[in-house]
Amino acid sequence: MRWLDRTKMVARMLLLRGRAAAELERELQSHLESEIAANMAAGMNAKEARLAALRGFGNPTLVRDQTRATWSWDWLESLLRDVRLGVRTLTRTPGFAIIAILVMGLGIGANVALFTVVRSVLLKPLPFPDSGSLVNLYESEAGRTGFAAYMPVAAGSFFEWQKAATTSVEQMTMVSPFQNYNVSAEGGKLPEQIDAGWCSWNFFSTLGVQSAMGRTFIASDDRAEAGSSVILSHSFWTRRYSADPAIVGKTIWLDAKPYTVIGVLPENFHYSGAFGGKTVEIWAPIGHEAPPSLLRDFGDHEMLVIARLKRGSTLNALLSRLAALQKQIKKDHPLPSVHDEVTGRSMLDDAIENYKTPLYALLAATGCVLLIACMNVAGLLVARTSARRKEMAIRAALGGGRMRLFRERLLESVLISICGGALGAMLAWAAVEWLLHTRQDMNRLESIHVDWAVALFTLAAIVLCAAFSGLLAAASASSDDLLGTLQESSRTGIGSRNRATLRKALLIVEVSLTALLLTGAGLLVKSYQHMCSVDLGIPVDNALTMHFNLPDARYKEPEQQVAFFERLIERVRALPGVQAAGLVSTAPGQGWGGDRIIAVTEHPPTALGKAIGFQIRGADPGYFGAAQIPVLRGRIFLPGERLKRANVVVITQSAAQSAFPGEDPIGKHLQIESGTERFEIVGVVGDTRWWVSEPPHPTMYLPLYGNDYSIATIFVRSSHNVESLAMPIQAAIGALDRDLPVSNVTTIRDTIGKATVDSRFDSVLVLAFAAIALVLSATGLYGVLTYVVTQRTGEIGIRMALGAARAQVLRSMLWDGLRPALLGLALGLAASLAAGRLIASMLYETKPFDSGIFVAVATILIAVAAVACLFPAWRASRLNPVTALRAE
Repeated sequence: MRWLDRTKMVARMLLLRGRAAAELERELQSHLESEIAANMAAGMNAKEARLAALRGFGNPTLVRDQTRATWSWDWLESLLRDVRLGVRTLTRTPGFAIIAILVMGLGIGANVALFTVVRSVLLKPLPFPDSGSLVNLYESEAGRTGFAAYMPVAAGSFFEWQKAATTSVEQMTMVSPFQNYNVSAEGGKLPEQIDAGWCSWNFFSTLGVQSAMGRTFIASDDRAEAGSSVILSHSFWTRRYSADPAIVGKTIWLDAKPYTVIGVLPENFHYSGAFGGKTVEIWAPIGHEAPPSLLRDFGDHEMLVIARLKRGSTLNALLSRLAALQKQIKKDHPLPSVHDEVTGRSMLDDAIENYKTPLYALLAATGCVLLIACMNVAGLLVARTSARRKEMAIRAALGGGRMRLFRERLLESVLISICGGALGAMLAWAAVEWLLHTRQDMNRLESIHVDWAVALFTLAAIVLCAAFSGLLAAASASSDDLLGTLQESSRTGIGSRNRATLRKALLIVEVSLTALLLTGAGLLVKSYQHMCSVDLGIPVDNALTMHFNLPDARYKEPEQQVAFFERLIERVRALPGVQAAGLVSTAPGQGWGGDRIIAVTEHPPTALGKAIGFQIRGADPGYFGAAQIPVLRGRIFLPGERLKRANVVVITQSAAQSAFPGEDPIGKHLQIESGTERFEIVGVVGDTRWWVSEPPHPTMYLPLYGNDYSIATIFVRSSHNVESLAMPIQAAIGALDRDLPVSNVTTIRDTIGKATVDSRFDSVLVLAFAAIALVLSATGLYGVLTYVVTQRTGEIGIRMALGAARAQVLRSMLWDGLRPALLGLALGLAASLAAGRLIASMLYETKPFDSGIFVAVATILIAVAAVACLFPAWRASRLNPVTALRAE
């Protein structure tokens, strides 16, 4: 039962420590009084008896401490005593404590925030059962790399893949998340256009998703002759229908057609991918919604394919099987638009493809900031330890244990790191909340939240920061030469110089990391500036666009569509403040908008693999003037070129150069692949960009008043305040059709802003981290040189007394401070050469090695270092030799 007795004693020492101390005090006093009584009985007086008892008993305080040292929890009491001492030490110098905690808090907070985002977005599995077996499949062509290697799939190819891959996959499904529907204004609600997705009936079962209400699709839903059915997202059901539980089985009107709601998806269901960015709010079966011709086509690439691998099967094995099949498909359908290769990647990699490099780059930047913060705090602690060196030596000479003194110094760093960690955790929480509100476009945003892993990372960051800064400071104070420490004066500064050397070494690393961050920030900012200054091909100010889609159920005939377009644009042009207005299927900078393989009738057939691909746009005659696209040759559309006479085409300059090198394209004819109609080229206009960061692509414009266009974007130009025209234009649309909503109401300037949001976000954050690092490095330089001047006051006084000029002292001190800065700058610029290549994919029209950026960084760092060093160097040069020597 000894273990039980020991357990009781340990618990008693922990929980009843005060009572045990009182009992010990009473026992000691009892022994002492007994000894005194015995001495007095032997004939001594009271004073002699007490002195004799103390001589025999020993020092009561020492006996008390020795006894307490045997108690099980004495280490805890000692630790708490050291903590109280550390707190008192820090509160005696609040300025030092506040600066150190703020510096540490900034570093830890930035890292915790980025770790939260990186772990949630890049590392967490997708929220589907056995998500590691889900893969995305794409078509490609030989020689394509990067984004171009992952192109959407033709439905015809998908059905062939599905039949051939039964031995490798459990299920294979296709989805087209690029659709939209007009929700009619039933129930007193306003009409709206929502993003929608078409999918195979087994889409949700492939992902392993069950409906929250109702059911998901079954095979009978996915047929052209089936009834119209849809599944609602949880957010759309909540927002539009106030979370009505009776919605299942009801009819809603989409594109002026009735659809039956068969289910509502769970709240945590989110679909995203490399082609994501939209929040799909309604799902419909693709076999019912898509035109039958699209489902048989091998050259119209509208689908994304998802497969769930069987246990034991691999993606590479599946790709090998499908690659041979796709080559056979290419042989059977030798059209230029049919691809000959298959590529794929995991569904997780597909979802994070656009965020992997930027987020890892930002995490690396925050790591640099944390390292700089730790070194800055370590430098402050080294200086603080140096100032208390004699105090520590005296305490050691009086019997203070080496480990006890070491622990006190380490606890000071621990307390700073804990307080900094608490502050950093609050800053990280605020940063994550800010990100959630400002980057609604980011994939997997719903998965970002603070959890146990983030808490463990925060704890690990605190421990590492405390160990790094505390051990450096404690190591700088370790010395066995107590007598030398007690005797040393400012004139004997070997230890001081050693500690100054350590701080300079830390400073070199700080400056090199700062140079690395500044260079990265400079490259990203320059890339962002290039992106913002891109020429879209049109003037971007005072231009407004809004999109609408005419439902086929209400506008079945081309004549109905054209009549609506013409009535609408006449009303828009009559509005006060409108300088010009036109219609186009897709405005500049607002997306791909579709493409076609074309052939020139007057040219011989192109060789296989040499097809000419043009982007395709529909436009009315007034669009070119409203957008101010220059007409370089020929003319634009005439009012009479509509409906059956809409067999003319206007091409862009790049299209003319690619299809008609050295020829005049006017009067030539184009024929769209698989079509029979010929289009006469009547004009050549200037190029426009379909996306801000992409070069202009050869484009052909067809008359919007014909060619079966039911979608359009209104393009309006005004002399000023074009945003004020949005409501009058929407009112004009509502007057013609109360159920017709508009979407994407935005200016061209805002279009550029949305396209550059990633670049702006990355550059601003890295620039902020670089600015923090620059301030910390400047502070470190100032502190190091101030410390050196203080330690060398006597030396400087002697040199000046022996005739050294003040200018000479100033130059010497400046060089002493600038030397580590210059060495750190050289190391940082060398590291920036490698780092620039790592972030090359984030740069737009900016080379990883940009001499202007490198020169600017070097100039900024040298200037800041010179300013940081100037004041302490100037103060050293102004020392009075007599005063300096008297201080010795």
